[in-house]
Amino acid sequence: MADPDWMKEVRALVGKEYGRVYGWDPVNAPMARQWAEVVGVDNPIYAEGKVVPPAMLQVWCMEGPQTNHYPPGSTDENPYEALGLIEAHGYPSVVAVNSELEFDRYLAPGEKLYYTTRLDAIGEEKTTALGTGFFVTLKMTYFSQQAAGDEEVGRLLFRVFKFKPANPVKPTADKPAGPPKIKRPAPGISDDTRFFWDGAREGKLLIQRCKACGALRHPPGPCCPSCHSFEWDTLEASGRGTIYSFVVMHYPEVPPFEHPNPIGLIELEEGTRLVAQLIGVKPGEIEIGARVQVEFNRFETGAPDGNDDIVLPQFRPTAA
Repeated sequence: MADPDWMKEVRALVGKEYGRVYGWDPVNAPMARQWAEVVGVDNPIYAEGKVVPPAMLQVWCMEGPQTNHYPPGSTDENPYEALGLIEAHGYPSVVAVNSELEFDRYLAPGEKLYYTTRLDAIGEEKTTALGTGFFVTLKMTYFSQQAAGDEEVGRLLFRVFKFKPANPVKPTADKPAGPPKIKRPAPGISDDTRFFWDGAREGKLLIQRCKACGALRHPPGPCCPSCHSFEWDTLEASGRGTIYSFVVMHYPEVPPFEHPNPIGLIELEEGTRLVAQLIGVKPGEIEIGARVQVEFNRFETGAPDGNDDIVLPQFRPTAA
């Protein structure tokens, strides 16, 4: 599809390098330990505190809870300016497509990082089930500050789709349009996870179990992380557990979710954990260790494949 004339200005930005964004804190063992605990990583090399998990690369240069709040010396350039230009020409929607991390080596406590951003590519205009638009790819390169010269330690590829929705809401001629009814986003369902969602429709909380060593794992995957066996079956969990950890989302406010929106990391009686929405409790009353019980609730979705509803396992606090 031929580009409109205005895209020349946007494509001229491809290859542009944006300045440094520094991390607020040096690489440090306390943050690495807490990160590993939250995501369930128990590799002993991280417990020693000599190196940190490579997958934390992006974490070290995040701005924190305040948007675009970066340390002094960081660039004030906007690496997403191409998205703003595309949006100004009638492409208001955006969805993240994929993110890829590459690491060159382990990082150690005390290292100070920064990254630079490059607008890597803008694809030809494409039409998808979501709508018509452009795939935009950015690459962030991470460096460790060294006395002998800064060292490249990893890269992050981030790709988004900037598009015009396929079915925009249009007001009728005889009456003003009211706000559209926002539906729940449909989860991504693959061959590895389909059993979980099928079980939820039947009111069952199914957890993947390795046939070789009996280890439970969630989220589901094709291979056992403990013994690397590909053979598995499922265990129907009782649905009882405790709140191992939780967050309360205040921003952004994304319909149709209620806000503040409490999300819990639930430790099931069977010995594994899963992330789920907490219901029937005020955010200020949530307590670590509180007992909870699963509930299966049905919601409408805007799935384009015709499956316009989903059953979600949610957890409600119960009496001790």
